[in-house]
Amino acid sequence: MAHDKARGKKTEDTDNDVATTDSLVDRLRTLAREEGGPSVARRAVALLKGGYEGEDFLRVVGGSHAEGILGGAPALYWPELWGARALLHIWDESAEKPVIAALGNQSWRVREMAAKVCAAREIGEVSELSVLTTDEHPRVRAAGARALAVRGNADSVDTLELLLRDYDKEVRRTAQQSLKALRERLADAE
Repeated sequence: MAHDKARGKKTEDTDNDVATTDSLVDRLRTLAREEGGPSVARRAVALLKGGYEGEDFLRVVGGSHAEGILGGAPALYWPELWGARALLHIWDESAEKPVIAALGNQSWRVREMAAKVCAAREIGEVSELSVLTTDEHPRVRAAGARALAVRGNADSVDTLELLLRDYDKEVRRTAQQSLKALRERLADAE
C-alpha cells in the first residue's frame, strides 16, 4: 500500500486504492488482495502479541487514529487492540491461540475485543470465557456473556444468571440477551 494512500489520499494508479478514512473492512480487503488473507491475519496476530508490523500496516488496522501513534503519542494498547479487531474481519486458524491468550491481556479493551473475536469465530473453551464474566471492567463482562451465548454449555446458564444481578445495567441487559440466546441454542441442539 502506498504511503500517500495510507495517509488518506487516494491516487489513480490502481483499483485497490484505499485510504485510512475508508472502512476497516475495505482496508483489510485491499491488503488481503495484495498479500493474501492468511498473511494479513498473521500480521494482525503479531500486533495482538505486541509485535510491530510497520507503519503502513498500523495505518491499515488503525485507520486515521494510527497517525497519533506514528506521530509520537504513546501506543499504549492500541496496536494490540487493532490487531484483535482486524481478526473480526480476516481470519487464519493460527490466530486462535493468540486470541485466547489475549483474554488475559492487561488492557481491558484488548480483553473485550478478544472476547468479541471468540464469539465471532466461535472459539474458546467455556472455562476461559467464563472467567471474563468476573472481570473488573463491565464491558469485558458483557463481552464474556456474549461469547458464552455462542460457546457456552448448560453449566453456562448459571454463570449468565449471576450476571443478571451485576451492578452495571448494560451487563445485566447483555446477560439477559445472552442467556436467552444460549438457551435457544441449547434447545436447538437437543
